[in-house]
Parts: sequence; structure tokens; C-alpha cells
Amino acid sequence: QLQASGGGLVQPGGSLRLSCTASGFSLTYYAIGWFRQAPGKEREGVSCIIGGGSSASYADSVKGRFTISRDNARYTVSLQMNSLEPEDTAVYYCAADPSGSAGSNSGDYDYWGQGTLVTVSS
Repeated sequence: QLQASGGGLVQPGGSLRLSCTASGFSLTYYAIGWFRQAPGKEREGVSCIIGGGSSASYADSVKGRFTISRDNARYTVSLQMNSLEPEDTAVYYCAADPSGSAGSNSGDYDYWGQGTLVTVSS
């Protein structure tokens, strides 16, 4: 079971750190993806990291502002979000792919956590 946490209300230009935590198993060899869905919009990929490594990719809209990383000792994958903009407001979801190779296609992920709401507003 996955759990996403760390969302909240932040002012434009602020930062938040989201965490994706697994219950009872390590995420080390899973590909992990972060997705978001804003009201009235389709779900979109934000960032993903391959299984067993640190190679990552980002949506153009978040490049240079967001960073995905692993903490294998804590069974956690984090998404550090800096310079947040109102357009980043959405429910953020993490997802896991046991094959380790999933990318930005949400259909490639087998396990999903519940969402955590990020609101960027002054």
C-alpha cells in the first residue's frame, strides 16, 4: 500500500516536500511516478524515477523547480517542490511500478496511493 503525504497550503514562491511511503515493502526497485490532477483537468505526469537507480524525468512545466529522490532506508520517495506557482495547485498522487521501468504513462503503474492536496495561493 502506498501513501502520499506532505500536501498543504503554500504561498506562491514557496516550497513543499511530498513523500510517497510504502507499507511493509521497499520501493528501492520500483519505478515511482508522481502525477497530479487539477480541478477540471486531466491527470498529468509530474516526475518519475526508475527502479533501482536515480535516473529521473520531469514534465517541462516543473523542470528546474521540482526534484524527485529516494530514501531507501525509509522506504520513501520524495518530491521536493520549490518556486511553487498557482498553476501547481492539484491533488498529487504517487504510483509504483514493480517492473522498475515505468515512465510518464500512468497506465504503466500498478499501485497508487491516495492523493494529497497542494494549494498554491496568496
